[in-house]
Amino acid sequence: MTGEIVILCTCASEGEAESISRRLLEEHLAACVSVIPVSRSYYWWQGAIESAAEHLLLIKSSGALFPAVDETVRQMHSYEVPELLALPVLEGSTGYLNWLRGNLRPSPK
Repeated sequence: MTGEIVILCTCASEGEAESISRRLLEEHLAACVSVIPVSRSYYWWQGAIESAAEHLLLIKSSGALFPAVDETVRQMHSYEVPELLALPVLEGSTGYLNWLRGNLRPSPK
């Protein structure tokens, strides 16, 4: 594994997706955030099956920065329980991984 991660996060609106993306980039908690507009999620919530239109964020970051990403997203997110799932990056092109690492804040010790 490389130490880098891709974090999945769904947002209720385009504006929320944009503001979270920009904050993560400004704080160098992410090197890139891709927004996939208007997906439909089906999920259990408070004992019932719900459905909602959402915007999916693909947040490219590092495992060491996940706690800071988590805190930032939870502070800004409209959901009571925002989705934050980190997937490990097993492999990646050397150039892309170097670029990603070069655009993140230094990992906490």
